[in-house]
Amino acid sequence: MKGMSKAIRTMFDEVSPTYELINHTLTFGLDTIWRRSAAAFAARKGGAVWVDMCSGTGEMALSLRRFAAADTRVIGVDFSTPMLRKAARKPGAGGVLFMLADAKTLPFRSGSLEVLTVAFAIRNIHTSKQALVGTLEEFHRALKPDGLLVSLETSQPSSKLIRWLFRSYVKWLVKTIGHAISSSSSAYAYLSSTVLRFYSTEGFGGIIREAGFSRIRFYPVMSGIVAIHEARK
Repeated sequence: MKGMSKAIRTMFDEVSPTYELINHTLTFGLDTIWRRSAAAFAARKGGAVWVDMCSGTGEMALSLRRFAAADTRVIGVDFSTPMLRKAARKPGAGGVLFMLADAKTLPFRSGSLEVLTVAFAIRNIHTSKQALVGTLEEFHRALKPDGLLVSLETSQPSSKLIRWLFRSYVKWLVKTIGHAISSSSSAYAYLSSTVLRFYSTEGFGGIIREAGFSRIRFYPVMSGIVAIHEARK
C-alpha cells in the first residue's frame, strides 16, 4: 500500500504541468462550474477553518476562498510539491495557505475543522475499500462535531445508456487525450481506470456512512456522471 501511494504521488508530480489543462479539456470546462457548486455547498456551513484535501493546483481551494468570509482560514492540502507550487503561483493564492501533507495522516488536531472538501481526488485514495474508509475516518477525526464533509467526484449514472456512453468516453478518450497533452499514457490509463471502478452515488454514500458520518445527502450532476456528496460528523 505504501508503494502504491508513492507511485500515485510520482504520477501526479509528473503530470502537474498539464493536469489542469487536461481536466478542462476532458470536461469541456464544466469541472470549474462543478467545483464552484461544491464550494457553494461547503460555504453554507460557515466557520473559521476550511480545508480542501488533495487540492492539486488549488482550483477548489480558490473557489472556497471566494465564498469564505474574510476571517475564515482556507487551507489547501496535497502530497505533491509540484502541484502545490502551481497552486501557490495563481492569482488570489495569497488568501489560501497551501500545505504539503498526506490525506491519510492529516496535520490537524481532532475536532479542529468546520469544513473539509475533496474534489475529483477521492477515487485516487480508493486503492482498496479499506484504504478509502480509513482515509474518510481520518477526515471524520479532524472535523468538529457537526463539521461538514463535501465531496465532488465522478460517479456511475443510473441510466444504462448514459452509463455506457460515459464509460465508453472514459475508456477510449481519457487515456488518448491525456496522453496526447501530457505524454504520459500510464498516468491517464490509471486515472481512467479509477473512474470506471468508482462507486455509484448510493454506494459511495454507504462508504461515507461506514466511516462514521451521518446526515448524508448526494446530488447527481449531469445525469449522474458526477455527484456532490455532503455529510456531517
